[in-house]
Amino acid sequence: MNDIFEYIDTHQGRFVEELCALIRQPSISAQNVGIAECAELVRRLMSEAGAEARLIPTPGFPVVFGLVKAPGAKRTVLIYGHYDVQPPEPLEAWETPPFEPSIRNGRIYARGAGDNKGQMFAHLKAVEAILRTRGKLPVNLKLCVEGEEEILSKHLPAFVSAHRDLLSADVVYSSDGPMHPTGPMVYFGCRGTLYLELTAHGAKRDLHSGNYGGVAPAPAGRLAQALASLWSSRGRVAVSGLYDRVRKPSPADRRVLRAIPFEEESVRNDLGCLPLTGPGGRAYYRRLLLQPNLNVAGLTSGYQGTGMKTIIPHVARAKLDARLVMDQDPDEIEEKIRVHLKRRGFGDVEVKRLGAVPPSRTPVDHPLGKAVVRAVEQAWGRRPVIVPNLGGTIPDYLFTRVLGLPSIWVPYAPHDEANHAPNESITLEGFINGIRSTAVALFEIAAT
Repeated sequence: MNDIFEYIDTHQGRFVEELCALIRQPSISAQNVGIAECAELVRRLMSEAGAEARLIPTPGFPVVFGLVKAPGAKRTVLIYGHYDVQPPEPLEAWETPPFEPSIRNGRIYARGAGDNKGQMFAHLKAVEAILRTRGKLPVNLKLCVEGEEEILSKHLPAFVSAHRDLLSADVVYSSDGPMHPTGPMVYFGCRGTLYLELTAHGAKRDLHSGNYGGVAPAPAGRLAQALASLWSSRGRVAVSGLYDRVRKPSPADRRVLRAIPFEEESVRNDLGCLPLTGPGGRAYYRRLLLQPNLNVAGLTSGYQGTGMKTIIPHVARAKLDARLVMDQDPDEIEEKIRVHLKRRGFGDVEVKRLGAVPPSRTPVDHPLGKAVVRAVEQAWGRRPVIVPNLGGTIPDYLFTRVLGLPSIWVPYAPHDEANHAPNESITLEGFINGIRSTAVALFEIAAT
């Protein structure tokens, strides 16, 4: 791989400039800002890297699809990424403008630098490096880059179902999310999510709390009681049957879990307090990765301004997100929450589903996963941390469940990338070593 690494080192200045040009193009899917222009830019960059690239329309934003044929290759790799980004607000919290990349302290700061333009672009530069030095890839390569990941990939399920043949492969290799605080990481799936909105209604308008207090319903208190019923006094989710289908960790999962580095001081500094699991990493990662969770993501009712306003709000709302693990089903968990509320006497609380994504896993001891681990170790010069799955959610189930493929993820952004927040970043080291990782991974997969 020395010739390929030398090419990457020689051209890394240009690679960084090209990435900055990509980042400068806004692509905010939630606001439909710059999406069409960015999709076309990605198509052009993909083509310049050496792929046959085209835009495939969806009812929402287009997918950029690329193909690099390697005559005689026995393996086909599908690489997934996304070109859309989160809204940059609050703008005043950025040290430099969000779409004007700033390089300082060994990092590129800008919206999309880490999530996901920097990571996605690393794949394209790996393709370029191999083609320019070797003339052909060791595998047939397919690239699928969507524009709706930040809005729950609304049209990707239908796209994948309609293009099974186009997306057929032996393995999916993708880069998204942050690395482990100690360095490079390989993970094999994600927790799923179920997002609900709970609403308690009262009178037809806000009421004077003196004139009506004690005789009119109080939705905020009602909702607080309903929410409190969802957990036991020890913090365990009290919804009957929620843990029934939780898959027990395999022996390989347990080995991997024990080996994940846990730096208590780093976690304490990050949180500003000790995690609920207390000291020690085993309980921390077991609960974060292999157990479900229920969380109040937002809670709104009544007056929130300066000073006093004595009212009984006529409505109260809460945003509730559940993180699900193998083999939990979002539909089943939603029904269990609805049944729980009715049984506890809160049938009047309205429950509305806002979104859901199933959990997804590839075995941590999969042979192609071992090939990827070898590749990352060679690219970085040290063994990566192996994690069973992310605590967060990505559309991985489309690859594992719909296409039936093993899916392996190697993040290139730092653990403190601040994705979805102001001052998002990717390190120059992570970007360049990401290019190396993708390049080596294609060869290791081809040889497995």
